[in-house]
Amino acid sequence: MITVSRDRFPLARIFTLSRGSKTEALVVTASITRDGHTGRGESVPYARYGETVEGVMADIASQEPWVTRDALVRDMAPGAARNALDCALWDLQAKAAGCRVWDLLGLPAPRPVVTAYTLSLDTPQVMREQAALHAHRPILKIKLGTPDDMPRLEAVRQGAPASTLIIDANEGWTADIYADLAPRLVALGVALVEQPLPAGADDMLAEIARPLPVCADESCHNRASLHGLRGKYDVINIKLDKTGGLTEALALKREAQAQGFGIMVGCMVGSSLAMAPATLLAQGASFTDLDGPLLLAQDRDHPLMFDEHGIHPPQPALWG
Repeated sequence: MITVSRDRFPLARIFTLSRGSKTEALVVTASITRDGHTGRGESVPYARYGETVEGVMADIASQEPWVTRDALVRDMAPGAARNALDCALWDLQAKAAGCRVWDLLGLPAPRPVVTAYTLSLDTPQVMREQAALHAHRPILKIKLGTPDDMPRLEAVRQGAPASTLIIDANEGWTADIYADLAPRLVALGVALVEQPLPAGADDMLAEIARPLPVCADESCHNRASLHGLRGKYDVINIKLDKTGGLTEALALKREAQAQGFGIMVGCMVGSSLAMAPATLLAQGASFTDLDGPLLLAQDRDHPLMFDEHGIHPPQPALWG
């Protein structure tokens, strides 16, 4: 039996990026029950990719109760609906077998991984205050993507002088803006810039200097994306909601590494259930950005643990 629900998790504070703001995480939860065991998976429908909560829920509900992971890959496009089902099937298989998902995959038990913490787009003063509040975190990810980003970035650096900084422009810059900003980003110690140009309009990245690593986010979904990224990007951001689940995400990671790309493991704003499968993917990644639960005012039961060592793998009561 497959059941699907719409779940809301209020955010601790308004979260803003260049496309807009949100006050809650609206997620879709898929549950698959067979022979007395239930597996769960969570996804976050993303309007940028033409997804709606209603559409994702309908796609999940339309699947046969005995659907397999192979059938998902064959019959469903990569995206949020397939992600929720794929992760639910991994959870179900682990529960039925009485082991952990990493045992099924033949992987070592995952260890805690240091994750970035995201500061949403705001005025320079507010971003400086937020940076100072989180200056103890080793990595801060900064949402930018406007014509007036340097004062914001400088304010964050003032507030958190020792933290490693990652910039996420969310497709908000032009080639000219990025070419102007890049040397100044390097001077401020930025370690990585995500998706500076719009997907589909990023060919200039192959023609202009890249003085710091550039990461593909909206330009990279699954393995089929890789051929178009060579020469333009140094790192790819793997998100389960883009790949359509853990199965394709692991395959994408292997193929991308074989082609010389660095790996970042990211997330949408979701609960611990959405992050849990990604903790396996994050093992050995160059950058991890799985801070979704830290942005929530309320999380799932049996949430993931975050401490000075980073994000810990899930307990069986949550997932896997």
